[in-house]
Amino acid sequence: MDWGTELWDQYDIIEKHTQSGLELVEKYVKFVKERTEIEQSYAKQLRNLSKKYNQKRSNKDEPDCRLSSYQSFVDILNEMNDYAGQRELIAENMIMNICIDLTKYLQELKQERKTYLLEAKKAQQSLESTYKQLDSSKKRFEREWREAERAAQYAEKTDQDINATKADVEKAKQQAHMRARVAEDCKNDYAAQLQKYNKEQSQFYFNDMPLIFNKLQDLDERRIRKLGHGYILFSDTEKNVMPIIGKCLEGITKAGTNVNEKNDSMVIIEQNKSGFERPGDLEFEDYSQGINRASSDSSLGTPKGPMDLLGKNKSKNFWLFKRSKPTVTEDFGHLPPEQRRKKLQQKLEEISKELQKEVDQSEALGKMKDVYEKNPQMGDPASLATQISQTSQNIERLRGELNKYEVIIHGFPFLLSSPDGAHSDESTPDPSQAIYAEFDDDFEDEEPVAPIGKCTAMYNFPGASEGTISMQEGEVLAVVEEDKGDGWTRVRRHNGDEGYIPTSYVTITLNK
Repeated sequence: MDWGTELWDQYDIIEKHTQSGLELVEKYVKFVKERTEIEQSYAKQLRNLSKKYNQKRSNKDEPDCRLSSYQSFVDILNEMNDYAGQRELIAENMIMNICIDLTKYLQELKQERKTYLLEAKKAQQSLESTYKQLDSSKKRFEREWREAERAAQYAEKTDQDINATKADVEKAKQQAHMRARVAEDCKNDYAAQLQKYNKEQSQFYFNDMPLIFNKLQDLDERRIRKLGHGYILFSDTEKNVMPIIGKCLEGITKAGTNVNEKNDSMVIIEQNKSGFERPGDLEFEDYSQGINRASSDSSLGTPKGPMDLLGKNKSKNFWLFKRSKPTVTEDFGHLPPEQRRKKLQQKLEEISKELQKEVDQSEALGKMKDVYEKNPQMGDPASLATQISQTSQNIERLRGELNKYEVIIHGFPFLLSSPDGAHSDESTPDPSQAIYAEFDDDFEDEEPVAPIGKCTAMYNFPGASEGTISMQEGEVLAVVEEDKGDGWTRVRRHNGDEGYIPTSYVTITLNK
């Protein structure tokens, strides 16, 4: 069944329906565009979220970077960033494959429909013009026929009139004959116009308009088919990225399963154990043996506690109660033994690698110099003198640094202990070899230093390291001590807690 046969007289309905179909395509394109805007906004928010928490990550040198829970969170942020990329891909493919393609196709359909409607309008105008000619010839025939009848009646009446002359009768007959001939011509013309109109009308209703209606039907069916394909693409576009999205989600699941609380605990131990031995039992001091002895004994008074014991092992700083930030030294003397050992070993490895790199560079330059000397056309040996000299200086410098750190390690036997913290009998340092800052026995009696300004946190800071203090983004703290050039500022909370925070993490306003 087709429109040309069944809807031959429904031109207005067909015109309205095809227009409505094109508007539906426009509406769907607009819907998809708004969907892509949602996807793009969602992807942007996900990227910003990942970036926000990536910025708040600690430096890679921070101890937390080795924790599985920390690394898993970093993996999740990376997966979410990839997930955002897939949402952007959905939006991009919908724009390209649906919006742009359908919009272009819609313009073609509009132009095609306009052409068909114009053909229909021309055919209708032609039929109307033929009908007007038919109606005009019909009216002329009617008018001339009446005139011929009146002329015939007048001639007959004149012929019967006894008073009429022969000339009057002849004239009346001639007039009636002329009118009859004209009426006959009009009749023939009307018949011809009627035949022409009927033929054109048949062509219009049985050929021209059905053909146009069928073309419009084909156009509408192609539009529907294209729109249906666009509906499918709406789903398939997202389905196509589902495998990758699934991998992102699997990566997040894997990040969760990679968290190992036991390993993290071991990492914390290895990173933070000081290497100090636990204090031994306190000796019983008998004050009942006599006043004389007691008065001569310097131990008379308050029994010795943990604070007093520090005097015996001042090289073992009492870290649990340390308030001030340790001074960072080149030999890592500000760190506990175990951590110092690791830092020194790490430094030795770094210097050894750099030294080996310079040695290799020196050998390569030596070989190149030999080649230039044997083959002057390849280069001037003198041009390598500066590089060879610089490399030699670097090697000497690095060897000096290497010897220096080897001396430091060998100068403190307890630094040569095994990684598990087991020390040899010779590992107990002599009090005269104290390498850590002495504990301030009277720190509890110190008067709080007056603030010299205030600062506002721009980022979160965990404050996990010794001597530091945690802070939250937007928190306002009192500045107690300015940055001395090492990148740290000492601050105090309203509850009295003090510690160091990174200077670059805050905006500081000093009192005038």
